[in-house]
Amino acid sequence: MKSATVLISGASVAGPALAYWLGRRGFAPTVVEIAPRLRDGGYAVDFRGPTNLAVLERMGVLDDLRDVQTGGCAMRFVDETGRQLLHLPPEFTGGDIEVLRSDLSRVLYEHSHDRAEYVFGDSIAGLTETPDGIEVEFEHGAPRTFDLVIGADGMHSGVRRLAFGPESEFVRHLGYYVAGWEVPNHLGLVGESRMYNVPGKVAGVADDHRDPKKAGTTFLFASEELAYDRRDPEQQKKLVADAFVGVGWEAPVLIEELWDAPDLYFDSISRADLPSWSRGRVALVGDAACGATVGGMGTGTAIVGAYVLAGELAAADGDHRGAFARYEDMVRPSAQRCQKGGDRTGKFLAPRTVLGMRARNRLLGTPFLLDLMLKEGRKVSSTVDLPDYRFAA
Repeated sequence: MKSATVLISGASVAGPALAYWLGRRGFAPTVVEIAPRLRDGGYAVDFRGPTNLAVLERMGVLDDLRDVQTGGCAMRFVDETGRQLLHLPPEFTGGDIEVLRSDLSRVLYEHSHDRAEYVFGDSIAGLTETPDGIEVEFEHGAPRTFDLVIGADGMHSGVRRLAFGPESEFVRHLGYYVAGWEVPNHLGLVGESRMYNVPGKVAGVADDHRDPKKAGTTFLFASEELAYDRRDPEQQKKLVADAFVGVGWEAPVLIEELWDAPDLYFDSISRADLPSWSRGRVALVGDAACGATVGGMGTGTAIVGAYVLAGELAAADGDHRGAFARYEDMVRPSAQRCQKGGDRTGKFLAPRTVLGMRARNRLLGTPFLLDLMLKEGRKVSSTVDLPDYRFAA
Protein backbone atom coordinates (compact mmCIF):
# COMPACT_ATOMS: atom_id res chain seq x y z
CA MET A 1 0.00 0.00 0.00
CA LYS A 2 2.86 2.41 0.67
CA SER A 3 3.58 2.57 -3.08
CA ALA A 4 -0.10 2.69 -3.98
CA THR A 5 -1.33 5.11 -6.64
CA VAL A 6 -4.03 7.43 -5.29
CA LEU A 7 -6.07 9.77 -7.48
CA ILE A 8 -7.37 12.81 -5.60
CA SER A 9 -10.06 14.97 -7.20
CA GLY A 10 -9.83 18.64 -6.17
CA ALA A 11 -6.92 21.05 -5.57
CA SER A 12 -8.52 23.47 -3.13
CA VAL A 13 -7.82 22.45 0.50
CA ALA A 14 -8.42 18.80 1.38
CA GLY A 15 -6.87 17.56 -1.88
CA PRO A 16 -3.43 19.20 -1.57
CA ALA A 17 -3.36 18.47 2.18
CA LEU A 18 -4.00 14.78 1.53
CA ALA A 19 -1.42 14.74 -1.29
CA TYR A 20 1.13 16.25 1.10
CA TRP A 21 0.75 13.51 3.71
CA LEU A 22 0.45 10.62 1.23
CA GLY A 23 3.52 11.75 -0.69
CA ARG A 24 5.58 11.76 2.49
CA ARG A 25 4.53 8.21 3.32
CA GLY A 26 5.64 6.71 0.01
CA PHE A 27 2.31 6.77 -1.81
CA ALA A 28 2.07 8.08 -5.38
CA PRO A 29 -0.68 10.74 -5.29
CA THR A 30 -2.10 12.43 -8.37
CA VAL A 31 -4.34 15.49 -7.94
CA VAL A 32 -6.74 16.34 -10.77
CA GLU A 33 -8.38 19.78 -10.78
CA ILE A 34 -11.06 20.95 -13.21
CA ALA A 35 -9.82 24.56 -13.15
CA PRO A 36 -6.91 25.39 -15.49
CA ARG A 37 -4.80 26.62 -12.56
CA LEU A 38 -5.03 27.19 -8.81
CA ARG A 39 -8.11 29.28 -8.19
CA ASP A 40 -7.78 32.96 -7.31
CA GLY A 41 -10.10 34.93 -5.07
CA GLY A 42 -12.62 33.36 -2.75
CA TYR A 43 -13.65 34.15 0.78
CA ALA A 44 -11.39 34.14 3.79
CA VAL A 45 -11.31 30.87 5.74
CA ASP A 46 -10.23 30.31 9.31
CA PHE A 47 -8.80 27.76 11.71
CA ARG A 48 -9.88 27.48 15.33
CA GLY A 49 -8.56 25.59 18.31
CA PRO A 50 -5.49 23.51 19.14
CA THR A 51 -6.39 20.54 16.90
CA ASN A 52 -6.48 22.63 13.72
CA LEU A 53 -3.27 24.43 14.63
CA ALA A 54 -1.51 21.18 15.56
CA VAL A 55 -2.13 19.70 12.10
CA LEU A 56 -0.90 22.87 10.38
CA GLU A 57 2.20 22.82 12.60
CA ARG A 58 2.91 19.17 11.77
CA MET A 59 2.61 20.00 8.07
CA GLY A 60 5.14 22.79 8.41
CA VAL A 61 2.75 25.36 6.91
CA LEU A 62 1.70 27.32 9.98
CA ASP A 63 4.38 30.01 9.66
CA ASP A 64 3.65 30.41 5.93
CA LEU A 65 -0.03 30.94 6.69
CA ARG A 66 0.74 33.44 9.42
CA ASP A 67 2.73 35.42 6.86
CA VAL A 68 -0.40 35.84 4.71
CA GLN A 69 -3.11 35.95 7.39
CA THR A 70 -5.75 38.64 7.03
CA GLY A 71 -5.86 39.49 10.73
CA GLY A 72 -9.61 38.92 10.75
CA CYS A 73 -12.29 41.48 10.10
CA ALA A 74 -14.57 43.18 12.59
CA MET A 75 -18.23 42.90 11.65
CA ARG A 76 -20.59 45.85 12.13
CA PHE A 77 -24.32 45.55 11.57
CA VAL A 78 -25.79 48.95 10.71
CA ASP A 79 -29.16 50.51 10.00
CA GLU A 80 -30.06 52.27 6.76
CA THR A 81 -28.35 55.47 7.86
CA GLY A 82 -25.12 53.63 8.76
CA ARG A 83 -25.67 53.79 12.52
CA GLN A 84 -24.08 50.83 14.31
CA LEU A 85 -26.47 48.25 15.78
CA LEU A 86 -24.00 45.46 16.63
CA HIS A 87 -20.21 45.12 16.65
CA LEU A 88 -18.47 41.73 16.54
CA PRO A 89 -14.67 41.53 17.02
CA PRO A 90 -12.31 40.06 14.38
CA GLU A 91 -11.88 36.78 16.28
CA PHE A 92 -15.60 36.08 15.94
CA THR A 93 -15.27 35.53 12.19
CA GLY A 94 -11.49 35.03 11.90
CA GLY A 95 -10.77 32.36 14.51
CA ASP A 96 -7.14 31.82 15.58
CA ILE A 97 -5.82 32.37 12.08
CA GLU A 98 -7.64 33.57 8.97
CA VAL A 99 -6.33 33.49 5.39
CA LEU A 100 -7.81 33.84 1.94
CA ARG A 101 -8.79 30.49 0.48
CA SER A 102 -6.59 31.17 -2.55
CA ASP A 103 -3.56 31.79 -0.31
CA LEU A 104 -4.27 28.58 1.60
CA SER A 105 -4.50 26.55 -1.62
CA ARG A 106 -1.23 28.05 -2.89
CA VAL A 107 0.66 27.26 0.33
CA LEU A 108 -0.65 23.68 0.38
CA TYR A 109 0.26 23.23 -3.28
CA GLU A 110 3.79 24.58 -2.73
CA HIS A 111 4.34 22.12 0.11
CA SER A 112 2.93 19.10 -1.75
CA HIS A 113 3.79 19.36 -5.46
CA ASP A 114 7.32 17.96 -5.06
CA ARG A 115 5.86 14.53 -4.18
CA ALA A 116 2.57 14.62 -6.07
CA GLU A 117 1.51 14.88 -9.68
CA TYR A 118 -0.89 17.75 -10.42
CA VAL A 119 -3.15 17.71 -13.49
CA PHE A 120 -5.06 20.95 -14.12
CA GLY A 121 -7.88 21.54 -16.59
CA ASP A 122 -9.35 18.04 -16.38
CA SER A 123 -11.88 16.09 -14.33
CA ILE A 124 -13.06 12.53 -13.70
CA ALA A 125 -15.73 11.33 -16.12
CA GLY A 126 -16.10 7.70 -15.09
CA LEU A 127 -15.06 5.16 -12.45
CA THR A 128 -15.01 1.39 -12.86
CA GLU A 129 -13.80 -0.68 -9.92
CA THR A 130 -11.99 -3.94 -10.61
CA PRO A 131 -10.50 -6.53 -8.23
CA ASP A 132 -7.09 -4.85 -8.61
CA GLY A 133 -7.91 -1.13 -8.78
CA ILE A 134 -10.12 1.55 -10.29
CA GLU A 135 -10.18 2.33 -13.99
CA VAL A 136 -10.66 6.09 -14.36
CA GLU A 137 -11.91 7.90 -17.44
CA PHE A 138 -11.15 11.62 -17.72
CA GLU A 139 -12.94 14.38 -19.60
CA HIS A 140 -9.80 15.14 -21.61
CA GLY A 141 -6.88 12.92 -20.62
CA ALA A 142 -6.29 9.27 -21.45
CA PRO A 143 -7.79 6.61 -19.13
CA ARG A 144 -5.63 5.48 -16.21
CA THR A 145 -5.86 2.91 -13.43
CA PHE A 146 -5.30 3.75 -9.75
CA ASP A 147 -5.35 1.77 -6.54
CA LEU A 148 -7.64 4.28 -4.76
CA VAL A 149 -9.70 7.35 -5.63
CA ILE A 150 -10.45 10.12 -3.12
CA GLY A 151 -13.11 12.78 -3.68
CA ALA A 152 -11.85 16.08 -2.25
CA ASP A 153 -13.89 18.10 -4.74
CA GLY A 154 -16.26 20.01 -2.53
CA MET A 155 -19.96 20.20 -1.84
CA HIS A 156 -20.85 19.48 -5.47
CA SER A 157 -18.44 16.54 -5.68
CA GLY A 158 -18.22 14.73 -9.00
CA VAL A 159 -16.57 11.72 -7.35
CA ARG A 160 -19.47 11.44 -4.92
CA ARG A 161 -21.96 11.56 -7.78
CA LEU A 162 -20.13 8.86 -9.77
CA ALA A 163 -19.43 6.50 -6.87
CA PHE A 164 -22.31 7.10 -4.44
CA GLY A 165 -25.25 8.56 -6.36
CA PRO A 166 -26.88 11.88 -7.30
CA GLU A 167 -26.24 14.98 -5.20
CA SER A 168 -29.91 15.27 -4.29
CA GLU A 169 -29.62 12.13 -2.16
CA PHE A 170 -26.91 13.56 0.09
CA VAL A 171 -26.99 17.38 0.02
CA ARG A 172 -29.74 19.23 1.90
CA HIS A 173 -30.68 22.85 1.19
CA LEU A 174 -30.73 24.95 4.37
CA GLY A 175 -32.98 27.73 3.11
CA TYR A 176 -30.51 30.43 2.03
CA TYR A 177 -28.26 31.47 -0.86
CA VAL A 178 -24.99 33.38 -0.59
CA ALA A 179 -23.14 35.48 -3.17
CA GLY A 180 -19.99 37.58 -3.31
CA TRP A 181 -18.07 39.69 -5.82
CA GLU A 182 -15.35 42.34 -5.91
CA VAL A 183 -16.22 46.06 -5.76
CA PRO A 184 -14.35 49.34 -5.24
CA ASN A 185 -13.88 50.27 -1.59
CA HIS A 186 -16.07 53.36 -1.89
CA LEU A 187 -16.84 53.37 1.85
CA GLY A 188 -13.16 53.58 2.77
CA LEU A 189 -13.35 50.51 5.02
CA VAL A 190 -10.25 49.47 6.96
CA GLY A 191 -10.22 46.11 8.75
CA GLU A 192 -13.99 45.79 8.97
CA SER A 193 -17.16 44.73 7.23
CA ARG A 194 -20.50 46.45 7.34
CA MET A 195 -23.72 44.49 7.13
CA TYR A 196 -27.26 45.70 6.56
CA ASN A 197 -30.33 43.58 7.27
CA VAL A 198 -33.90 43.44 6.20
CA PRO A 199 -35.88 40.32 7.16
CA GLY A 200 -34.43 37.30 5.40
CA LYS A 201 -31.63 39.24 3.68
CA VAL A 202 -28.24 40.76 4.41
CA ALA A 203 -26.08 42.98 2.21
CA GLY A 204 -22.48 43.36 3.32
CA VAL A 205 -19.14 44.72 2.17
CA ALA A 206 -15.63 44.34 3.63
CA ASP A 207 -12.27 45.83 2.71
CA ASP A 208 -9.58 43.83 0.90
CA HIS A 209 -6.62 43.73 3.29
CA ARG A 210 -4.19 43.44 0.36
CA ASP A 211 -5.49 46.45 -1.60
CA PRO A 212 -7.21 49.34 0.22
CA LYS A 213 -8.90 50.39 -3.03
CA LYS A 214 -10.81 47.12 -3.27
CA ALA A 215 -13.56 45.46 -1.25
CA GLY A 216 -15.64 42.29 -1.40
CA THR A 217 -19.35 41.81 -0.88
CA THR A 218 -21.38 39.25 1.03
CA PHE A 219 -25.02 39.03 0.00
CA LEU A 220 -27.24 36.40 1.54
CA PHE A 221 -30.98 35.81 1.15
CA ALA A 222 -33.59 33.32 2.30
CA SER A 223 -35.17 31.27 -0.45
CA GLU A 224 -36.64 27.93 -1.29
CA GLU A 225 -34.34 25.79 -3.42
CA LEU A 226 -33.84 27.42 -6.82
CA ALA A 227 -33.32 25.78 -10.20
CA TYR A 228 -30.43 27.41 -12.06
CA ASP A 229 -27.38 26.60 -14.16
CA ARG A 230 -24.27 26.49 -11.96
CA ARG A 231 -22.17 27.39 -15.02
CA ASP A 232 -24.19 30.45 -16.01
CA PRO A 233 -23.00 33.46 -13.96
CA GLU A 234 -25.33 35.87 -15.76
CA GLN A 235 -28.34 33.88 -14.62
CA GLN A 236 -26.96 33.83 -11.10
CA LYS A 237 -26.39 37.59 -11.14
CA LYS A 238 -30.02 38.11 -12.04
CA LEU A 239 -31.16 35.88 -9.17
CA VAL A 240 -29.16 38.00 -6.72
CA ALA A 241 -30.27 41.32 -8.19
CA ASP A 242 -33.93 40.28 -8.19
CA ALA A 243 -33.71 39.17 -4.56
CA PHE A 244 -32.47 42.62 -3.47
CA VAL A 245 -34.83 44.86 -5.40
CA GLY A 246 -36.02 47.61 -3.04
CA VAL A 247 -33.37 46.92 -0.36
CA GLY A 248 -31.81 50.16 0.85
CA TRP A 249 -28.53 51.29 2.43
CA GLU A 250 -25.61 50.67 0.01
CA ALA A 251 -27.24 47.65 -1.63
CA PRO A 252 -28.19 49.38 -4.92
CA VAL A 253 -24.62 50.66 -5.41
CA LEU A 254 -23.13 47.24 -4.70
CA ILE A 255 -25.63 45.49 -6.99
CA GLU A 256 -24.72 47.89 -9.79
CA GLU A 257 -21.14 46.63 -9.57
CA LEU A 258 -22.41 43.06 -9.79
CA TRP A 259 -23.29 43.22 -13.49
CA ASP A 260 -19.69 43.82 -14.60
CA ALA A 261 -18.03 41.60 -11.97
CA PRO A 262 -15.73 39.09 -13.71
CA ASP A 263 -15.88 36.58 -10.86
CA LEU A 264 -19.05 35.79 -8.94
CA TYR A 265 -19.34 33.34 -6.07
CA PHE A 266 -22.90 32.03 -5.81
CA ASP A 267 -24.17 28.93 -4.04
CA SER A 268 -26.84 27.63 -1.75
CA ILE A 269 -26.17 27.23 1.94
CA SER A 270 -26.38 23.46 2.22
CA ARG A 271 -24.88 20.54 4.08
CA ALA A 272 -23.75 17.09 2.97
CA ASP A 273 -24.70 14.00 4.96
CA LEU A 274 -23.81 10.48 3.85
CA PRO A 275 -24.42 7.15 5.60
CA SER A 276 -20.82 6.20 4.78
CA TRP A 277 -17.84 8.21 3.53
CA SER A 278 -16.40 5.31 1.53
CA ARG A 279 -17.47 2.70 -0.97
CA GLY A 280 -15.05 0.06 -2.17
CA ARG A 281 -11.85 1.78 -3.28
CA VAL A 282 -13.38 5.27 -3.17
CA ALA A 283 -13.52 7.61 -0.17
CA LEU A 284 -14.52 11.22 0.42
CA VAL A 285 -12.85 13.93 2.49
CA GLY A 286 -13.68 17.53 3.35
CA ASP A 287 -16.86 19.14 2.04
CA ALA A 288 -17.56 16.22 -0.29
CA ALA A 289 -18.11 14.04 2.79
CA CYS A 290 -19.39 16.44 5.44
CA GLY A 291 -19.58 19.98 4.09
CA ALA A 292 -21.62 22.93 5.30
CA THR A 293 -21.39 25.82 2.87
CA VAL A 294 -20.78 28.68 5.34
CA GLY A 295 -20.08 28.60 9.06
CA GLY A 296 -19.53 24.85 9.43
CA MET A 297 -15.77 25.07 10.09
CA GLY A 298 -15.27 23.02 6.95
CA THR A 299 -11.72 24.17 6.26
CA GLY A 300 -10.45 22.93 9.61
CA THR A 301 -12.37 19.69 9.21
CA ALA A 302 -10.81 19.18 5.77
CA ILE A 303 -7.28 19.66 7.08
CA VAL A 304 -7.84 17.29 10.02
CA GLY A 305 -9.64 14.75 7.83
CA ALA A 306 -6.81 14.67 5.30
CA TYR A 307 -4.27 14.12 8.08
CA VAL A 308 -6.22 11.23 9.61
CA LEU A 309 -7.12 9.60 6.27
CA ALA A 310 -3.51 9.57 5.11
CA GLY A 311 -2.31 8.31 8.47
CA GLU A 312 -4.77 5.44 8.57
CA LEU A 313 -3.94 4.42 4.99
CA ALA A 314 -0.25 4.43 5.81
CA ALA A 315 -0.82 2.26 8.89
CA ALA A 316 -3.26 -0.12 7.21
CA ASP A 317 -0.75 -2.51 5.60
CA GLY A 318 -2.85 -2.67 2.44
CA ASP A 319 -6.27 -2.83 4.08
CA HIS A 320 -7.86 0.29 2.60
CA ARG A 321 -11.36 -0.67 3.76
CA GLY A 322 -10.22 -0.82 7.37
CA ALA A 323 -8.34 2.46 6.96
CA PHE A 324 -11.41 4.17 5.50
CA ALA A 325 -13.57 2.92 8.38
CA ARG A 326 -11.15 4.04 11.09
CA TYR A 327 -10.75 7.47 9.45
CA GLU A 328 -14.51 7.96 9.38
CA ASP A 329 -15.01 6.75 12.95
CA MET A 330 -12.41 9.22 14.16
CA VAL A 331 -13.47 12.32 12.20
CA ARG A 332 -17.23 12.02 11.68
CA PRO A 333 -18.43 12.94 15.22
CA SER A 334 -16.40 16.17 15.26
CA ALA A 335 -17.38 17.03 11.68
CA GLN A 336 -21.07 16.66 12.46
CA ARG A 337 -20.77 18.93 15.49
CA CYS A 338 -19.06 21.53 13.31
CA GLN A 339 -21.77 21.21 10.65
CA LYS A 340 -24.37 22.41 13.14
CA GLY A 341 -22.75 25.84 12.88
CA GLY A 342 -23.59 25.83 9.19
CA ASP A 343 -27.21 25.02 10.01
CA ARG A 344 -27.41 28.32 11.90
CA THR A 345 -25.42 30.61 9.57
CA GLY A 346 -28.30 31.83 7.45
CA LYS A 347 -30.53 32.42 10.46
CA PHE A 348 -27.74 34.33 12.18
CA LEU A 349 -26.75 36.59 9.28
CA ALA A 350 -30.24 37.12 7.90
CA PRO A 351 -32.99 36.42 10.44
CA ARG A 352 -36.36 36.14 8.73
CA THR A 353 -38.15 38.57 11.09
CA VAL A 354 -37.48 41.99 12.60
CA LEU A 355 -37.85 40.39 16.02
CA GLY A 356 -35.15 37.87 15.15
CA MET A 357 -32.80 40.64 14.02
CA ARG A 358 -33.31 42.55 17.26
CA ALA A 359 -32.81 39.43 19.38
CA ARG A 360 -29.51 38.63 17.65
CA ASN A 361 -28.23 42.17 18.12
CA ARG A 362 -29.21 42.19 21.79
CA LEU A 363 -27.78 38.77 22.64
CA LEU A 364 -24.46 39.17 20.84
CA GLY A 365 -24.12 42.68 22.17
CA THR A 366 -23.69 41.05 25.58
CA PRO A 367 -19.95 40.43 26.21
CA PHE A 368 -20.57 37.32 28.31
CA LEU A 369 -22.64 35.58 25.62
CA LEU A 370 -20.23 36.60 22.87
CA ASP A 371 -17.29 35.17 24.81
CA LEU A 372 -19.26 31.96 25.41
CA MET A 373 -19.85 31.54 21.67
CA LEU A 374 -16.16 32.07 20.89
CA LYS A 375 -15.13 29.44 23.45
CA GLU A 376 -17.72 27.00 22.13
CA GLY A 377 -16.36 27.37 18.59
CA ARG A 378 -12.84 26.52 19.71
CA LYS A 379 -14.13 23.58 21.73
CA VAL A 380 -16.21 22.09 18.91
CA SER A 381 -13.32 22.23 16.44
CA SER A 382 -10.94 20.45 18.82
CA THR A 383 -12.74 17.22 19.62
CA VAL A 384 -10.56 14.90 17.49
CA ASP A 385 -7.82 13.20 19.49
CA LEU A 386 -5.03 13.38 16.91
CA PRO A 387 -2.93 10.22 16.61
CA ASP A 388 0.79 10.63 16.05
CA TYR A 389 1.41 8.89 12.73
CA ARG A 390 5.13 9.69 12.88
CA PHE A 391 5.03 11.86 9.79
CA ALA A 392 8.21 13.71 8.93
CA ALA A 393 7.18 17.24 7.99
